[in-house]
Order: sequence, then C-alpha cells, then structure tokens
Amino acid sequence: MTSASHDAPIDAARPQQGALVRGRLGSIVGGCVGNLIEWYDFLVYSIFSVYFASSFFPQGDQTAQLLNASAVAAVGYVARPLGSWLMGRYADRNGRRAALALSVSLMCGGSLLIAMTPTYATIGVAAPVLLVAARLLQGLSMGGEYGTSATYLSEMAPRHRRGFFIGFLQVSVVCGQLVALALLLFLQHVILRPGQMEAWGWRIPFVIGGALSLFALYLRRGIAETEAFEGSRSKEATRGSFRSLLAHRRAILLATGITVGGTISFYTYTVYMQKFMVNTVGMSREAASLTAAGALLCYLPLQPLFGFVSDLIGRRPVLLFFGAAGAALTVPLLTAMSHAASVQQAFALNFAGLIILSGFTSIHMLVKSELFPAEVRALGVGLPYAIVTAVLGGTTEWFALQVKAIGHEDWFYWYVAGAALISLIVYLVMPETRWSSRLEDASGQPREPHQP
Repeated sequence: MTSASHDAPIDAARPQQGALVRGRLGSIVGGCVGNLIEWYDFLVYSIFSVYFASSFFPQGDQTAQLLNASAVAAVGYVARPLGSWLMGRYADRNGRRAALALSVSLMCGGSLLIAMTPTYATIGVAAPVLLVAARLLQGLSMGGEYGTSATYLSEMAPRHRRGFFIGFLQVSVVCGQLVALALLLFLQHVILRPGQMEAWGWRIPFVIGGALSLFALYLRRGIAETEAFEGSRSKEATRGSFRSLLAHRRAILLATGITVGGTISFYTYTVYMQKFMVNTVGMSREAASLTAAGALLCYLPLQPLFGFVSDLIGRRPVLLFFGAAGAALTVPLLTAMSHAASVQQAFALNFAGLIILSGFTSIHMLVKSELFPAEVRALGVGLPYAIVTAVLGGTTEWFALQVKAIGHEDWFYWYVAGAALISLIVYLVMPETRWSSRLEDASGQPREPHQP
C-alpha cells in the first residue's frame, strides 16, 4: 500500500513530463522550420542574382549588373535595423509567437512581389523600383526574424543544452541556403534548358518561397509561448522599451562587438562565395553551385557540435577559436582559394573557412540572449545584430566586387581578417555568459514552456 501510494504520483507525473518535453521539442522544431523558410526566402535573392541581374538593369558587363543587384540586396539589409526595432519591440510586448507569425507574413509578400515584377525591358525603371520595394519588405521581415527566433529558442531550450539546441538555429539558416542551392541545381540540370534560367526560370524560387512562407505561418500559429515572456508581463511599463534597452549599454556594446567579425565572415564564406568562385576562381556557375553546396552540407552538423562544446567548456573559448583563427588565417585561405587549381581544392578551402566560422555562427545569438533580461531580450538581441549586418554584412559582397573592379581584390581579404580581429578583442574582454546567463529566473532554474 505504501509503495503504491509513493509510486502513484511518480507514475502520474510521467505523462505530464512527456507532454512537456514533446511540447518543448515541437515548439523548437516549429521555430527552426519557420526560420529555415525565412532564410531561404531572403538568401535566394543573392543566390539567383547571377541569373536575374540582367532582367532588372540596363545591359552592361556582368560585373556592373552584379554590382547593381548587390546594391539592391544591400537595401534589404539597410531595412533590417528598422525591422528589428519594430519586431523586437512587438515580440517583447506582445509575445515571441505573434512576432514570428508577423515576420513570415512580410517575407511572403516580398518574395511574391519579386516573382511577379516585369523586367526592365518591359516597364523600364519601374522594374528596379519594385525590386527595391520587395527587398525592403524582406529586410523588415528578416530584421525581426533572426533576433526573435534566437530569443524564442534560447528561452525554450533546456538549461544545460542551450548551446546544442541553439546550434539548430544556424542549421535552419544553412538549410535555407541549401534548399535554395538544391533548387538551383535542380532547375539547371533537370527542368530548364540553356537560356531559360536567365529568361524566366529565376522566378520559380520566389514563387516557391511565397508558398513556403504561408506554410511557415501555419506552423507558427501553433507553437507555444515561452515562460520567460509570460514572466515579464509584470514589467508592462518597460517591456520592449528602447529607453529600457539603453539601460543595458554594456550588453549592447558587447553584442555589437561580438557580431562584427562573424557577420562579414558569414557573408564571405556562404553568400558571396559562389560569385567568388565564378568571378575570381574562374569556375563555371554549375561547378561553383555544387562546390558551395557540398561545403555547406559538411558545415551543417558543426553547428550543434560547436554549441554542445560551449555547453561543456563555456561560450568564450568557442568564440575565441573563431576570432583567433579568423584573424590569422583568412588572408591565406582566400588567397589560396583565388588560385585554386581544381574543384576539390576550392571545396577544401571553402570548408576550412566554414569550420572557423562555426565558432561564431553556432552560439553568437545565444550569447546575446544571455546578456539581456526578458523584457527587452528580443529587442536587445536583434537590434545590434541587425545594425551590424546592415552596415557590414549587407555590403560585404558589394565591397568585394568594388575592390575587384579596381584591381585590388586582396584588400577584401584583409578587410575580412581585420573584422575578425576586432571581434577577437571583444571576446578577450567579455564575461563568460554560460555561467552568468540572464535567461534564468529568480530561482536560477529554467522555466517550462507555456502551452497555448
């Protein structure tokens, strides 16, 4: 009798614990899948711009058209700080789930607008104007998406495995790129004949992106809200307030410095790398696409792995690995890649750069989440990141193409290495957030996710 009376509460608790675990994992999966689709929509512009640049701009040499397309891409990045401020404030005041649904709706509109815009030959200057408007919508969406997704996953993940779980946020980013690259290869080799990609085939990925965004909206309407947000409801006056965010100036400065080197390196080794292989290495578009896709596929499992390492030894050692290796090895890596004699050599050098980059991409958003309190966390995580990305990340490939056009491409290599050095200095002076995380509640324990 006594044994039964003691066992009964335990047995009764097991289904509840199982439901909590399933709810937590389901919400994490929903957040990651939505983020994957958002990044697919946003990055497909850069991946396919090689093919549609001539449709939106007057005829000229390839580098000039790519520069124009890159300038419009930068417009999307310029809009990201505004989107981060609006969406971060919305997430801190109205909930992470509501903000994630709103961001994917904006992305849907931007993708469909690009898909439907006529060419320059048909409507003249209105074509690039509409392209700019679509990138503004996408920039507003992505400005709020990444910071809010990171906040959501950081608050949902188990305390002792946050690094591991937040690594899947970057997995979703890379998967977005891989889906776009896989679609590019499928269209090139299976569906379209020569010339059709440039003529109209580039519209297909944007139509698919709009449809996927609607699916992401459906997923996000069913995810759980976090207990961290629910616990911040008592701070109604300060939630999402920019003035309240400014009270955490040191955290803002750290979040900014953490991002500088990583964001430039990310856009160098992922988004720009395909163009680099075509324009500088001299590879065909098809070979460059396959090489970039293969390197990204190998890069994928490194994200939760590096995140898991940060759970064991702390965040700073992982970031220090990126900062030191990025500062010391970027110039030799890019120089060697510019002279790559084979596809295999280009792949190995690209993947080496991605290994270094993993020390940043796997955990940087978690580190920022650990710096800010819940009432301003989405705003604090997203806004500094969006500003740095707008100023540095969004102009990375534009700067690379500019210095190439004037015959000094090696300046770009030193630029990337210098940015990594700046972040290395920040990593050396920052605290170890693994042991001083602001994601904990007053008791120092993680909260269970709130079920809708």
